[in-house]
Amino acid sequence: MLRNYFKVAFRNIVKHKFYAILNIAGLAFGLTACFLIGLYISDELLFDRFHKDYQNIYHVGLHAKIGGQEFQVASSCPPLAGEMSNAIPGVEQAIRIKPKRSIVVKYEDKFFTETKVLYVDSNFFAFFSFDLLEGDPKTVLKEPSSIVITHTTSVKYFGDQSALGKIIVIGKDNEAFKVTGIVQEAPVNSHIQFDMLLSAASDKNMMKGGWGDNDATHTYFRKNPKTKIELIDQKLRAFVEKHIAPELEDGFGISFKEFEKQGGIYSYYSYPMSSSHLYYPDIQDNLNPVSDIKYVYIISAVGIFILLIACINFMNLSTARSASRAKEVGLRKTLGSARSRLVIQFLSESFIYVFGATIIAIAGVYFLLPSFNLLSGKVLLFNAIFSPIILGSIFTIFITVSLLAGSYPALYLTSFNPIDVLKGNVRSGMKSKGIRSSLVVVQFSISIALIICTTVVYNQLSFLQEKNIGLDKQNVLAVKNTNRLETNADAFLVAITGQAGVENASFTNIVFPGINDVSLFRPVGTKRDLLIRNYAADYNNLNVLKIDIVQGRYFSKDFPSDSAAIVINEATVKELGWSNPLKEKLTDPFDQSISYHVVGVVKDFNFESFKTKVNPLLIHFQKRSNNILIRYNGNPKEAVASIETLWKRYAANEPFEYSFLDENFDLLFREDQRLGQLFTVLSGIAIFVACLGLLGLASFTAEQRTREIGIRKVMGASVQSINTMLSREFMILVGISFIIAAAFAWYAMHNWLDTFAYRIRLGPTVFLLSGLLATVIAWLTVSYHFIKAARSNPVHALRSE
Repeated sequence: MLRNYFKVAFRNIVKHKFYAILNIAGLAFGLTACFLIGLYISDELLFDRFHKDYQNIYHVGLHAKIGGQEFQVASSCPPLAGEMSNAIPGVEQAIRIKPKRSIVVKYEDKFFTETKVLYVDSNFFAFFSFDLLEGDPKTVLKEPSSIVITHTTSVKYFGDQSALGKIIVIGKDNEAFKVTGIVQEAPVNSHIQFDMLLSAASDKNMMKGGWGDNDATHTYFRKNPKTKIELIDQKLRAFVEKHIAPELEDGFGISFKEFEKQGGIYSYYSYPMSSSHLYYPDIQDNLNPVSDIKYVYIISAVGIFILLIACINFMNLSTARSASRAKEVGLRKTLGSARSRLVIQFLSESFIYVFGATIIAIAGVYFLLPSFNLLSGKVLLFNAIFSPIILGSIFTIFITVSLLAGSYPALYLTSFNPIDVLKGNVRSGMKSKGIRSSLVVVQFSISIALIICTTVVYNQLSFLQEKNIGLDKQNVLAVKNTNRLETNADAFLVAITGQAGVENASFTNIVFPGINDVSLFRPVGTKRDLLIRNYAADYNNLNVLKIDIVQGRYFSKDFPSDSAAIVINEATVKELGWSNPLKEKLTDPFDQSISYHVVGVVKDFNFESFKTKVNPLLIHFQKRSNNILIRYNGNPKEAVASIETLWKRYAANEPFEYSFLDENFDLLFREDQRLGQLFTVLSGIAIFVACLGLLGLASFTAEQRTREIGIRKVMGASVQSINTMLSREFMILVGISFIIAAAFAWYAMHNWLDTFAYRIRLGPTVFLLSGLLATVIAWLTVSYHFIKAARSNPVHALRSE
């Protein structure tokens, strides 16, 4: 019996090829988008969950609020891990990780700049589930100057030779490290990424650092499953009160309890490592960039919407063609077929459609995955689609879509009275017209909303990229790690300024955007403390960046006392409430013998994310630093080539590293840019799938109204008037969709824009243009069949009746 159902269903599909192609194409596009999004979401949600007992692994973060400035960082002090292991019974293990962002590594005549280097404790492989290929996990990182490298790194340095026992030289101090192990590369969905692991015993500060040091050391711990995390957090607070509070009290001049009473915060807290990638986007100083769960929710919703549009297509076309299937239903009922069997037959047809679309969708994922990876910034593998979780999800989607798309048409078509059918009283499926219209409104509401959201995202990102941020980021080249030049650094700077096309150059210890150095300062003669971001620069920094001075002056060779001078921004003046900042001084609360006098105030400029207002900033003088900013004219490739030639002259055995300041700032929008790109593609798929359904409905409408069109043509109606008459109903539905979509998109985009300190205004233009675009696309889609029908010979239409 079941075989017969599928046989009849297959014949019906072959008989109506045009509608079958529309249905399968719409479902295939929807399922392809859904499967790709599913791989993306799976990768995001499974971050860091490959570790054994990951549910009990936690990361320690620091939450501080001092002088009105509040921040959260993922790093902690070096002694914390050892204290947790010794003093908290519920902590089974603790470990420290300290990243080294950029370091030169040499082996014989080869030298490379490595950016994924970590100092780790000796229990690294006992704590985490990374796959050690060679070496003893208990001892590979126990001794000082021990190093474990990945398989790829081993091939890069040593080729086919065994790496074990080889000596490589690291850093400017030329410290020799012995390779003691080979480890498999970390999975892409791990927030801990590395090419080299150095023993913590090799880092003096990790071994001897105090409780007051916070030098980017990350602390992780594994708790006993029976231990409540709240108890561990209480112990962390006790550690702060015992070891850190006395130092803070010395600096603040008040008790720690009074500090907290005044609104101050200084506390360590724990959070699940498996949640750090998505649920803690505001924590700074992470080992690697994090994402945000809200993006997962947004992309998930878009995937569901696209699949819903595809299902609506199937339901609409099936119910619209009810009259052509009515006689079949009537005859089967007359011959004794029960309604349940007819429902099964129509559901069988739905299963065939969805099965074919699923096969096409899986093939589509295979071919489109590389492009999707570029779009999303992921490294997703096609093999992941065969994992139990993904296969189970595909099977669930297959069953759900088959039932969702097929149930309503099956129930509707089998509801016909056989007597009415055989008398010809069932025509055109008009009983379901209201539902079909509602479903079309749902489709286009989603599509138009996606178009509006995409446009708003792109407009906001364009606004930020073109916004005057207070400094000129164009035509600025940053040469990094100039400390490797050692005694040649000054000569290198002079040589740069002598190059054709170079306007100016400056030493600085940071490359914007972002400033990691945040220190506590106190205005002399007060008890108020303020956390201020600060960086060091020489005499030419403001000229290179073209930052405006609004009061006083910048550092000058004419003032030898500038070694103790500082320049602050307007935000600092406002925060401290100074009326005459040039007469003020700042000091270190922990060493008030040191003071810095303010010589100038610069206009506020954005040096961090555009999602926050400009924070207080301090610039202090330093003649030489480890980066050089170069303002150049002309071709950027020629500028890089010219500077690189100079670099090789002064540092022949050191790698040349550089970046462009405008590209560095563009990285601030990376996640939002990807969101915009994904929205563009997905909104395109949504409108395409919706138009496929509209195309089928228009074709059916033209087919059903052939006689009416013929009569109107005989009576003198023009092709344009017929097209307008037939299109009017669809355009009204699109208009209703626009109103619903505009309301939803306004609410969603208003909330998204509120995450930015600087944002565009949501005006009517973007909504009207998006609605107009959707209307034109819909009109062109339905007009194709209506104009074709209107141009046909009316004699044939009337003869057919």
